[in-house]
Amino acid sequence: MKIADFRKLALSFKGAIESSHMNHPDFRAGNKIFASLGQPDEAWAMVKLTPEQQSAMDQSDSEVFKPCNGAWGQRGYTNIYLPSAKKAIVKIVLQMAFENVSSK
Repeated sequence: MKIADFRKLALSFKGAIESSHMNHPDFRAGNKIFASLGQPDEAWAMVKLTPEQQSAMDQSDSEVFKPCNGAWGQRGYTNIYLPSAKKAIVKIVLQMAFENVSSK
């Protein structure tokens, strides 16, 4: 998956916008970040999952999905290795992340 593909998927949700935080692009529902690009580097993205969702994704494909470092990862923040990610799965994961922040 390319960065442009991730961006297009993230912006496909009703009301999703692109902004910037800590010098990298992020995607928001309302004013809450549900995904970002460039963390920890250009090959990676991040989504805000629940710890249970994160565990399921890590078990399904640990080469693509990895918990973020430290306390962020313990709270469900999950990195996605874009070069190995499949578009259909990333769309599902982005939908979960979008719903996680927009339901609050």
